[in-house]
Amino acid sequence: MRRDVAPLVALLLVGARAPLAAGDARLEDAFRHMYELEFDAARRDVAAYRLQRPEDPLGTAAEAASYLFEEFDRQGVLTSEFFLDDDRLLGGVKGSVDAKRSAAFLAANARARSMAEARLKANPNDADGLFVLTLADGMESDFEALIRKRQVASLGLIRRAERTAARLLAVKPDAVDAYVALGAANYIIGCLPAYKRMFIWLGGVHGDRRRGMEQLETAATRGHYLKPLAAALLALVARREHQPERARALLEGLSREFPRNRVFARELALVGSSK
Repeated sequence: MRRDVAPLVALLLVGARAPLAAGDARLEDAFRHMYELEFDAARRDVAAYRLQRPEDPLGTAAEAASYLFEEFDRQGVLTSEFFLDDDRLLGGVKGSVDAKRSAAFLAANARARSMAEARLKANPNDADGLFVLTLADGMESDFEALIRKRQVASLGLIRRAERTAARLLAVKPDAVDAYVALGAANYIIGCLPAYKRMFIWLGGVHGDRRRGMEQLETAATRGHYLKPLAAALLALVARREHQPERARALLEGLSREFPRNRVFARELALVGSSK
């Protein structure tokens, strides 16, 4: 059995949080900088947010996300070269990994998880705690699968993240960012050959390719923090499904919204050249 069981199936599993309260502009800016691939600027915004709200674990989770996003950008994860290549999509990155960035991600992610778990001990239905715990487990799942190439460890985190995402949606049905988690998992596992799907079914992880596309569509249409990520994933899915017009429309929107993101611009050029 190859190790290409399920990387990316929980790509940056961010659940949705309640509508933003006043004073969250720094966090909005941080996520926007991440989508513009401006990671140092994102971390400056995160630091300012954490000064305003030191008790909120989302600030620490956003810091962790900035490190993981940065390494994924360096490795070309959200590109057609990666996503359309089964060996890479299902087997993880190639080449060296930045050890300092990886350590920073793991430390920030562990702090975010600890803060979220403390909130959930006080209130098991705390939407913010569920949000951050889903994010932390999802990001670490991707890290294990794509960076460390430890697929079994990744599967355990996927199962936990999916359960937390389901709890979040039960508490807050309009938390549609959670569908990025479920949609990516359903689609990518659904793309695996039948014998590999059977292996992971035995591990408690299931997949449905069509359902995954529907869930990503929901997040890309009505999501919040992860709406752009859902749209980017959906564009890559459309490429795999031989739907170039759909991919082009999504990438045109992303390129307009984030003009400094060179990856979106390049992917738009590539889908245009594949007419």
